[in-house]
Parts: sequence; C-alpha cells; structure tokens
Amino acid sequence: MSLPKTVLAAAESPDPGQGLQAVVVLRRLTDRLEQAHVSAARAAGWTWQQIGDALGVSKQAVHKKYGR
Repeated sequence: MSLPKTVLAAAESPDPGQGLQAVVVLRRLTDRLEQAHVSAARAAGWTWQQIGDALGVSKQAVHKKYGR
C-alpha cells in the first residue's frame, strides 16, 4: 500500500482493516515529513521555539523528540 491512490481508497473504505492500514501508512509518512522539515528548519537556523510554534507544540516537546 504505497501508492497515494491506494492509500486514499483504503482510507475511504468501509472496511476497518483497510482504513487502519491507511492510518499506519499516513502516520509513517507524516513522521518522515516532520523529521525532514525539522532538520531543514534547524539547518536554516530556526530555534526550537520557532519549530514548536510551527508544529503547534512546545519547544520542549520538539526538542525532546528531535534534539539529539
């Protein structure tokens, strides 16, 4: 289930198994996107506060997750 149309179809499916499978795929994609953009923001000089504000979380939360 890697194609966008397949994920969309699964997300809209009345079958809970397909819907939940789509949730897993979307969650993984979201995690990868967030990590990539947090890294890009840090490389561009953004503070943890700016990143937290953009993500709608505290600077402590984002720093705890990505501040390694």
